[in-house]
Amino acid sequence: QVTLVESGGGLVQAGGSLRLSCATSGRTSSIYGTGWFRQAPGKEREFVASIKWSGGYKYYSDSAKGRFTISRDNAKNTVYLQMNSLKPEDTAVYYCAARDDYYGPRATPNSYDYWGQGTQVTVSS
Repeated sequence: QVTLVESGGGLVQAGGSLRLSCATSGRTSSIYGTGWFRQAPGKEREFVASIKWSGGYKYYSDSAKGRFTISRDNAKNTVYLQMNSLKPEDTAVYYCAARDDYYGPRATPNSYDYWGQGTQVTVSS
């Protein structure tokens, strides 16, 4: 079992930055990859970014490319999402997720086995 705890959300003005953290615990040796997803009110959960736990391969959604950066510190078992140039449309609950294997598309929520509780990000115009 893997436990994920997000932090770092908050209220920021458009153009500002936030860094989200996802602390992992438990059987972290089983993690193949982690991802960040977000869900705005009335919308489906959408992929933001992912990173391979061991190799560091990173992938981004089109909306995140050039503005967001995913990284991980294996010594701290923590994954980060640095978000710059935030826009009001980035407002959502952001979730950290982890997967045990590579089966399934990395951008699909069902491909992930473990989820955090989410952290709210609100970007004001």
